[in-house]
Amino acid sequence: MFKNDQKGFTLLELTVVIAIVILLSGIVLTNYQVGEREYALLRSAYKLAQDLRTVEKMAMASEMLPSSFDGVGGFPKGGYGIYFQNASSSYILFADCDGDKEYDASGAALSCADAAIPGHPPYPEKIKDLFLEEKIKISNLELFSTTTGTTTVSSFSVTFFPPDPVIKIISDSHEYDLATITLTYDGKTKTVKINTVGLIEID
Repeated sequence: MFKNDQKGFTLLELTVVIAIVILLSGIVLTNYQVGEREYALLRSAYKLAQDLRTVEKMAMASEMLPSSFDGVGGFPKGGYGIYFQNASSSYILFADCDGDKEYDASGAALSCADAAIPGHPPYPEKIKDLFLEEKIKISNLELFSTTTGTTTVSSFSVTFFPPDPVIKIISDSHEYDLATITLTYDGKTKTVKINTVGLIEID
């Protein structure tokens, strides 16, 4: 008779191994989710910075508006800009038709060129919405001025006008020197800063 020397795992050993596997899986999944949040925030911050650079290039190149925008085309009187609004998951690329350096959501002018005529009403200036990644929102907008210090605002516009370009940061008709846009995803944050010299930083 042959002796059977094969041994199996005991119930206690199997329970310990399963518990260890579950624990390690939980740690890996948690770290993955945290890393994914941070990576998504970083991607969105870089996209926002790239969008600012793109609008700057549009202004520097004196890029003409497509005729589909207003049926006329041409270069907007105030250049191009981006409009930011707090608690939003997107921001707006716009043509500053009337040259006031602020975004006009509506207006009765017949075209962008018509809005540039003194005394005429504004024209709806939105070219398109630019979206952040899913679950990422703009959570805070801060503007800094050497005369008034730091101010938290609900919205602001940054515009670019050739040839240098001239950069204006405006909120409620007040001009500022520096803007900070804070992006948030599940408690994690990333900030993008732009000043009137054209320096863009990601923190």
